[in-house]
Amino acid sequence: MSFKTKVEEATKGVDFAKNRYQVTLDTSAGVIVLDLLPEKAPEHCRNMIGLARAGFYDKKIFHRVIKGFMIQGGCPQGTGTGGPGYQIAAEFNDVPHEAGVLSMARSQSPNSAGSQFFICLERHTHLDGQYTAFGRTADETSLSVVKAIGVVPTLGGDRPKQDVTIKSVSVSEIPK
Repeated sequence: MSFKTKVEEATKGVDFAKNRYQVTLDTSAGVIVLDLLPEKAPEHCRNMIGLARAGFYDKKIFHRVIKGFMIQGGCPQGTGTGGPGYQIAAEFNDVPHEAGVLSMARSQSPNSAGSQFFICLERHTHLDGQYTAFGRTADETSLSVVKAIGVVPTLGGDRPKQDVTIKSVSVSEIPK
């Protein structure tokens, strides 16, 4: 079964009108809780929920860390070259790319996002309207974990010297 099919099955009950959704990344550096923003990018939120519920992000690494910029994960190969086997269309919006904002990584093509995501470490106006922002850290504790990952020593290609692992990802559905 393809991951696209698994994502579709895992999101059948998702109802953004009745519930808000949080994604929790249990990482080797601590827990990051993310509030999703379906009013800004519903398909990106649905995609992340589905991938998380299907176990796609479990045991993956943050393969790219750029101090003062962002931390990036979600590549199945851990190289920044992979995805889930499908792409989703851009949902550019007015959410500013500031510390703690969750956004989707992509190639040069605006409609090339799949599974790779990044979380901003600081404000980066050049990303606004160019990348789909679809969530943000839920609290200061989560943002402090993101910032701690953002200063790990790296090798060439911005890869951490020691893997920062996403042990597991869970989704919480909270009635409005």
